[in-house]
Amino acid sequence: MCGIAGTYRWPDGKLVTDRLTETLAHRGPDGEGRYGHSVGDGEVHLGHRRLAIIDLSETGAQPMVSDGLALTYNGELYNAPELRAELAAAGVRFHGTSDTEVLLEAWRRWGTDCLPRLRGMFAFGIFDERTGELVLVRDQLGIKPLFLLRRGEGLVFASELKALAAATGGSLEVDPAALVASLLYYWVPDSRCAFREAEKLPPGSWLRCRPDGRVERGRYWNLRDVAHEARDSEPPDLAAIVEESTRRHLLSDVPVATFLSGGLDSSYLTALAARHQPGISAYTIGFRAEDAKFEAMPDDLRYARQVAERFGVDLHEIEIAPNVLDLLPHMTYHLDEPIGDPAAINTFLICSAAREAGVKVMLSGMGADELFAGYRKHLANLLALRYQRVPRPLRRGVSRAVDRLPVATSRRGYRSVRFAKRFLSFADLPEETAFRRSYTMYDQDELLALIDPDLAGTVEDVLTEHADTYQDNDLDDFVNRMCLGDARMFLPGLNLTYTDRSSMAASTEVRVPYVDVEVVKAAFAVPGERKIVGRQGKAVLKEAAGSILPREIVYRPKGLFSAPLRAWMSRDLAPLVREVVNDGELVRSGFLRRDALLRLVAEDAAGQRDHSKHLWHVLTLEYWYRDATSGSGQRTRSTA
Repeated sequence: MCGIAGTYRWPDGKLVTDRLTETLAHRGPDGEGRYGHSVGDGEVHLGHRRLAIIDLSETGAQPMVSDGLALTYNGELYNAPELRAELAAAGVRFHGTSDTEVLLEAWRRWGTDCLPRLRGMFAFGIFDERTGELVLVRDQLGIKPLFLLRRGEGLVFASELKALAAATGGSLEVDPAALVASLLYYWVPDSRCAFREAEKLPPGSWLRCRPDGRVERGRYWNLRDVAHEARDSEPPDLAAIVEESTRRHLLSDVPVATFLSGGLDSSYLTALAARHQPGISAYTIGFRAEDAKFEAMPDDLRYARQVAERFGVDLHEIEIAPNVLDLLPHMTYHLDEPIGDPAAINTFLICSAAREAGVKVMLSGMGADELFAGYRKHLANLLALRYQRVPRPLRRGVSRAVDRLPVATSRRGYRSVRFAKRFLSFADLPEETAFRRSYTMYDQDELLALIDPDLAGTVEDVLTEHADTYQDNDLDDFVNRMCLGDARMFLPGLNLTYTDRSSMAASTEVRVPYVDVEVVKAAFAVPGERKIVGRQGKAVLKEAAGSILPREIVYRPKGLFSAPLRAWMSRDLAPLVREVVNDGELVRSGFLRRDALLRLVAEDAAGQRDHSKHLWHVLTLEYWYRDATSGSGQRTRSTA
């Protein structure tokens, strides 16, 4: 994994590319490179920061230039051995063992027709000296990021948005619609970008710049179409497909480890990885007892230890007790856009510990919940359809009774009450609206009460876009419609984004074997009724994992890859919350309303509502906004 950047017919392109590449140094501490060439009346410049994973020698260095093609590439191709063999049989002579060279030669032979054949995670820019064309490409599922910005006939691109901000001297303007979307979801969806002008290249697509100023776009893979086609396929051998994907994801010339929470997804991957790489290392986290009591979390460490002992895994345990006042601005910088998920901190701390031990590559169970209906919201939305059959007067009584219950006291939190209140916030809504509400932070009225009234039209636009994405499918059953919605919005917009930025902040590559094109096809070939059986989510994956994992792990209570926010809010972050609510930049600018924030704080302090996530996200948004509007375009990085 690496950092890529470049300019095409951009003023001072060499200088700008240098800035872009330097900003991405954390993504590739093992080396750097530059490339430049004339194009029409301008120039193209490519930059690269290298995290050496495959072919550690100089033959794997980038930008890679060969016979008129120049490539800057971020990612891994897990079917590179097969592609290499096919190309070699056709007469291609390779100089090294990197997948970068395989990609370059595949492009030379097949052009954009090679893209559907690639199995992996990737974003790259490739320049053809003969035609003067630059093509940018992003992987099928949006695992790897690629930001770009166009002005006139010029273009600049990079792996991270902060690089574009730095390269343009802080001239980018904040997009209020992206901030509204961030408040609603917890993240900025792939369809939007926190700065005006900038954009994210959509998953499964490419963009071609021509010397005459024309720009052409294309899509080579569409998750919606793949899901539609997969539903008519034969039931897959899911266990075989997941094991094959895991085996491929172990391909590396440096040590590989796993995340191991003790939950189903990470335990299954770790067990499979240990089958192919005996003695593999794994990393897990735990909370301090005084913090965990606020969350009433399952004892994840107990399960992780059990898996490690059973499969001969070298387990490393990390206690989460960070200085959150230092980590908050550090993570806000690295996350690029306002993202409110504290799991980013966990990922960063785990990857940092692994990096200190010499591990550069880690496997994560990310994606299984989205593809196989493993979140509580999936089951809750099915239960909501049954709940609506209960007579309305009885439902009103239940709602009033639950509303009076506290979600926390000064001594501990009540997770079941919190879940019940969350469930009742959407249980009476129609199917589609309920699902969308089940993972947004506010309903429409709550959001309108929180922000500048002049943004009411923007709220409507964001909600409409969300509804359009959900409705844009041909799937027959509700469960798979939810899974497709998650895989198109939630997975690339939040989970893959914070995983990439948090891991790369620690100069570590995270691979996601469940987010693999073959696993995705298998997932949508499974009917929804096999994903949720009774009250069991991910039933089909549990069935597959049962061949290798003990029943206690497969059917254990679901944990949360999160952080003890209530403890942090009541102790470490309480003064900062008061400062931001009373005199923060977002309040002074008029974007957020002080009275609405004070109401959130009061309800949370009284234990009547759990607004810890909402307030955490306000803090992340505040730090991001301060930097974005400071005029510098780039914060000096914290040394946290």
